[in-house]
Amino acid sequence: MTESADFSKPDILCVGSVLWDIIGRSTMEMQRGSDMPGRITRLPGGVAMNIAMTLARFGMKPAVLSAIGRDPEGDELVSACGHLGLMTDYLYRSEDLPTDRYMAVEGANGLIAAIADAHSLEAAGDKILRPLVEGPLGTADAPFEGPVALDGNLKLALLDEIATHPAFARSDLRVAPASPGKAERLRPFLTHARGTLYVNLEEAGLLCQDQFTDSETAAQALLARGAARVLVTDGGQSATEADASGHRTQVPPRVTVARVTGAGDTFMAAHIAAEARGEDRDSALASALHAAATYVSGEPPL
Repeated sequence: MTESADFSKPDILCVGSVLWDIIGRSTMEMQRGSDMPGRITRLPGGVAMNIAMTLARFGMKPAVLSAIGRDPEGDELVSACGHLGLMTDYLYRSEDLPTDRYMAVEGANGLIAAIADAHSLEAAGDKILRPLVEGPLGTADAPFEGPVALDGNLKLALLDEIATHPAFARSDLRVAPASPGKAERLRPFLTHARGTLYVNLEEAGLLCQDQFTDSETAAQALLARGAARVLVTDGGQSATEADASGHRTQVPPRVTVARVTGAGDTFMAAHIAAEARGEDRDSALASALHAAATYVSGEPPL
């Protein structure tokens, strides 16, 4: 494990991908095979990382649980985490696994293509959970009782273990699939009716083996398949939060889209932070939509 300056207890754990985002952005519309001028950036990223960074901006104290290599890229990434206000005490640092990376290309018309190289996280497996299972954050006999944000870059078997492990029995699980290609990894949380799922319309369709045209229908279908609570987003169209007690649907503010990578993570983090502040369900959904809209417009989500 690595160390940071703050040894106080975190108020939320972010478990999953912490890596370098390499994003190429062009101000022009792009299609398959396009070769355009633009800017290429390298920034800390990954679903768990994006959620943690946003939570820190909202005043929360997140700790990241992930696998990061003991290579120069990993050292830089851990240092960046510390500067961003994230606790890194519980990271698994591997001697033989490289630090993961994510690469995406975005045009004025949105995401063109992306590849997530999270093989080191997958190879590390349950080693990243040791602080939650063997202490100091929790054990099977004394489970961690705060919120835990999980992302679908974790393997299906590990997510299934988390859904049923006694060390997570008292945790408020918040789960995102990372990408449509990994949406089906969330099935254990349907099977065991655990946690709150954050998915977009496409991901909801993959989980339900169906196609949906609106967030409300998708949310109801996920509940029918066993989900305890869901938040379904549909880009700039609508978002629905639902559980057995009822549902609410809202439309996000209209903005000019400047970026898309990380928007779903921002929505999830803003919603968690809003509920942590004590906002009611309607207000929390509105706060999350506002933060996500602000983010995609190119501004910080605060």
